[in-house]
Amino acid sequence: MTAYVRPALSLILLMTVVTGALYPLAVTGIAQVAFPKQANGSLVRDDRGEVRGSALIAQEFKGDGWFQSRPSAGAYATVASSASNLSPSNPALAERVKTDAAAQYQAQQGPVPQALLTTSGSGLDPHLPPEAIAYQLPRVAAARQVSEERLQVLVNDATLRPLIGPPVVNVLALNQALERLAPLAAR
Repeated sequence: MTAYVRPALSLILLMTVVTGALYPLAVTGIAQVAFPKQANGSLVRDDRGEVRGSALIAQEFKGDGWFQSRPSAGAYATVASSASNLSPSNPALAERVKTDAAAQYQAQQGPVPQALLTTSGSGLDPHLPPEAIAYQLPRVAAARQVSEERLQVLVNDATLRPLIGPPVVNVLALNQALERLAPLAAR
């Protein structure tokens, strides 16, 4: 029996060390060297070097002077990252969308874009389509006392055009550029 148990335990110990320690350390080390920004969470820093968030996780912005992110089913907390799992026929979803639409609605702009009313699959998608950003331009321009044309330049600069998929705008990066252009604190 010892002839079977000893090699089995040795193999378990060896594989635990290899897969539980050596492999993760090697992958982490390679990631730190090859992709240091991504390996450390794609952190976004302001002009003073303070961390303002991650380029990969949406944040809530309050007030008319900011471009708003998609709604989050988990209050923008990474612990609760998921969709709301409410079916289209669920009255709670319909009520939330109706409330959000009323809050975002601007008569001269027409209907609120769907991206501003629906959560993403993770509930933390930091990107919006340019159309959803364009819908918010008049409100942000008025609050910041900046022309829509100047804001459109910021939006164009912040628009990412991936090889696959539609163009998107990272809301955190756009709001950082907006704050550099026309700080709210100065108003």
